[in-house]
Amino acid sequence: MTSIIPDPSTRVVWFLTGSQGLYGEETLRQVAEQSREVAAMLAEADEVPVTVEHRPVLTSPEAIHRAALEANADERVVGVIAWMHTFSPAKMWIGGLGALAKPLLHLHTQHNVALPWSEIDFDFMNLNQAAHGDREFGYLAARLGTPRTIVVGHASATRVRAQVGTWARAALGTAALRTLKVARFGDNMRFVAVTEGDKTEAEIRLGAQINTWGVNELADAVANAPQETVRALVDEYIASYDVAAELLPGADRHQSLIDGARIEVGLRSFLEGGGFGAFTTSFEDLGSLPQLPGLAVQRLMADGYGFGAEGDWKTAMLVHAASHMGAGLPGGASLMEDYTYHLVEGEELILGAHMLEVSPSLSSARARLEVHPLGIGGKDDPVRLVFTADAGPAVVVALSDMRERFRMVANAVETVALPEPMPKLPVGHAVWRPAPDLATSATAWLTAGAAHHTVMSNQVSIDAFRELARQTGIEFLAIDDATTAEAFEREVRWNAAYHRLAQGLG
Repeated sequence: MTSIIPDPSTRVVWFLTGSQGLYGEETLRQVAEQSREVAAMLAEADEVPVTVEHRPVLTSPEAIHRAALEANADERVVGVIAWMHTFSPAKMWIGGLGALAKPLLHLHTQHNVALPWSEIDFDFMNLNQAAHGDREFGYLAARLGTPRTIVVGHASATRVRAQVGTWARAALGTAALRTLKVARFGDNMRFVAVTEGDKTEAEIRLGAQINTWGVNELADAVANAPQETVRALVDEYIASYDVAAELLPGADRHQSLIDGARIEVGLRSFLEGGGFGAFTTSFEDLGSLPQLPGLAVQRLMADGYGFGAEGDWKTAMLVHAASHMGAGLPGGASLMEDYTYHLVEGEELILGAHMLEVSPSLSSARARLEVHPLGIGGKDDPVRLVFTADAGPAVVVALSDMRERFRMVANAVETVALPEPMPKLPVGHAVWRPAPDLATSATAWLTAGAAHHTVMSNQVSIDAFRELARQTGIEFLAIDDATTAEAFEREVRWNAAYHRLAQGLG
């Protein structure tokens, strides 16, 4: 398996400091020195996964505008942190903020933690003016309607570093979406509403290209998979998983394992050749494929590819973005689907799964490789990995097309160990307790019209998806411990009014 998720430390956030020449060169020298120290605090923080790069202090509209254009052009740069160390007159930032196309974090901080009360003179006051310099910047950003995240506090504080880290992880997801190519093999499952959507609007809003290829183009790649590569992959399967005896070499169903390996080799080569980071399939359109891709999809998701079943390209995008956001953290991101409930009062749980395609990255245990019948699709019995997602905090997130906008709904959940063994369920699965409780969670989910396909991540929190939505201009609704059905319904109504007005007359 080869991950397509880059090391997040190879991605860069620029640290921009605003000032002006009013206070003289000595003050500017101190500004530069102190801003380097603040940037270094973030660069050295374990919570911040990207490289924080200090840039020269900005003191003119021309320099600010140039910095924004350079950040846009640098493919390494996923976002910009801005801090007004002294008083940076905000009209200088109009051109720069208007040009900036990367996510912006406004860090409201200062160099010192405690005030040196007995030593404060007006030279100190002139140098340490972020308390109102940042407010000037905040006014301008609000007047321009510039999307940004605001973090307040000293850069040495754990809370601040964690918030900057969450924003940076969302910026990784935003960058991944802006360069994403999604391959749809076939169309959506017939008569299903939520997997439909406006692919052109998705490219306008998010940058992702979503296009369709005939499934037999994939089937040709599968048929042409080199035999030696397929054999090597079968050996890898046997070494990596607990393989059912009937699939082992010489056993009755070993051909099914070979077919599964051939599908993975062909699918992986197609995606690599086209530069695709996500894809969809549909059991209603399998062409000459020998079986519905299951094992291949699971392993590709574990490598960072996005996937959506039944043509669901929105979930495929979200799985890919979530994988980038969680880079370097234990756990993973996967297609998920709420399947059935445990409704014993006071013990309510959700059992989630899919036909085959849940990523083994959700589990730290060794998966079992099995073959079982699939009652739909009309093909040979497909091979798949069977496992239970690890217990612990997670989030399930859906992306829906609401006509004039995309809506992201995220539910904080706690995955749990199986209450009882499920020896007859032959798919990867997860069991979770949604916040604040199943009744409220499901009521809110249905009120929002959130999709039945989701991405589950046990790497990042609900806050990372909130940041992703802010950076991409997507409506965001959270379901967490503070949610009530009544307040959630009001928020949905307010959001509808706001987003329709925000579209303007165009």
